[in-house]
Amino acid sequence: MKRLALLTAALSLAQLSVAQAASTITIATVNNPDMVTMQKLTPEFNKKYPDIAVKWVVLPENELRQKVTLDVASGAGSFDVATVGAYEVPIWAKNGWLSPLTPLFAKNADIAKTYNLNDIIPGVRNALTQNGNLYAVPFYAESSMTFYNKDLFKKAGLTMPAQPTWTQVQGFAAKITDPKNGVYGICLRGLPGWGENAAFFTTLANTFGGRWYDNNWQAQLNSPAWKSALNFYVDLMKKSGPPGATSNGFTENLTLMSQGKCGMWVDATVAAGFLSDPTSSKIVNSVGFANAPVGPGTPRGNHWYWSWNLAIPKSTKQEDSAFKFLTWATSQEYIALVAKTKGNWASVPPGTRTSTYANPEYKKAAGAFSGLVQSAINSADVKKATKDAVPYTGIQFVAIPEFQALGTQVGQYIAGALSGQTSVDQALVLAQTAANKVAVDGKYQK
Repeated sequence: MKRLALLTAALSLAQLSVAQAASTITIATVNNPDMVTMQKLTPEFNKKYPDIAVKWVVLPENELRQKVTLDVASGAGSFDVATVGAYEVPIWAKNGWLSPLTPLFAKNADIAKTYNLNDIIPGVRNALTQNGNLYAVPFYAESSMTFYNKDLFKKAGLTMPAQPTWTQVQGFAAKITDPKNGVYGICLRGLPGWGENAAFFTTLANTFGGRWYDNNWQAQLNSPAWKSALNFYVDLMKKSGPPGATSNGFTENLTLMSQGKCGMWVDATVAAGFLSDPTSSKIVNSVGFANAPVGPGTPRGNHWYWSWNLAIPKSTKQEDSAFKFLTWATSQEYIALVAKTKGNWASVPPGTRTSTYANPEYKKAAGAFSGLVQSAINSADVKKATKDAVPYTGIQFVAIPEFQALGTQVGQYIAGALSGQTSVDQALVLAQTAANKVAVDGKYQK
């Protein structure tokens, strides 16, 4: 009888809890550490909004992208808040799959006032805005930068400028390279993939004056700018890069750099924290930071841009409740909550708010790289990433649905040139053909 009474009481409590919840929202997110923290902090959200119940769907990135894309494209309405990347936001906004947030901020003046949209780093906000409407808010963001080993530079009598050029990087790499002792002048992504070597190489091509398409959607991958960039990349990596570079993506190069095997590495700003962590890096006291290099064509497009963002699918029936969660999880209040919960300001979601980088506690925790990361993100303009005009947005990608497949295919051709399986000219003829096929099949070319 006692057990029955307890069960009855528990059931009554559960029923009361459900009754108190005026709405239930389902949130789809990736299983990255920062998002797992967000899920764990749900009780803090419920303290502020006790009438909103929260359900979670947490999946690996590829599985999440497939599941959420199918759901929002079909209008099934399974999710009220979705985690989407910088690549997807402009595409989904154009397709009418996302609710514009600008009217919701206008409707909810109290939330808008405390949220402070103007605190979001301009480049980050700009990447999520289409035709004057904001379609997502950033959970965390990153750009790219140059990491270098100060001890190796000192030994070679070199000084890294705050803004290096690719020509300078080439010269530095040649002087540092010492394969007999397992030291290589530079590590760069060589692993094929739209988010691996194609992402990095596009920023390199940008600074050589290259672009994927002209304003008429005619492919430009066989242009003099792309040829110069790919010849430079292949020559640099063959002379000063590690062996087997076509197997090296972000993770592999991070390991090489953190073990003191690379003189320089150009990659995601998020690596700054890893290289400064004594539990995983042997170069904590010798790692240096600089801007991503610029080439001979233009300073534009040297810093890539990526973010994970929270958006509201158009198919939701809980728009107001979803908006409350979305603004809570990306607010200054939430960032401070993470710092308090983890006891470390370096653990907060990075790259989104000016106030984070102005915070003395964050500056102290993030050390030498916080200002540089903020500057890199600020300068990453997804709408002006190339020397000449283009019909697409994106720095290290082209914001069209077909780019995932196209970028990976072109990445394979780039890797073929790097490994010597094909010549640079052959690789770019193949890339040009593939890119034009996408433009024709997708009816981008008129």
